[in-house]
Amino acid sequence: MNATAMNPQLLLKLVEQTMPYGKYKGRLIADLPGHYLGWFARVGFPKGELGQLLALAYEIDHNRLGALLTPLRKNQA
Repeated sequence: MNATAMNPQLLLKLVEQTMPYGKYKGRLIADLPGHYLGWFARVGFPKGELGQLLALAYEIDHNRLGALLTPLRKNQA
């Protein structure tokens, strides 16, 4: 994981920002299914912040670190 992925603001955006297009349009990026994130990992993440968020979500899902987002989700309620 690179230094950009460790940005706390990106972690917060995972529980705030929704997927802007595709099959999972409107779903929180933190809630995207692992197989979808894995597909991006295989074919390439989009450029820009969305790609960073999807890559971070993939790393969290792949390494079973979803509990890291629980406190952030509580702050969004």
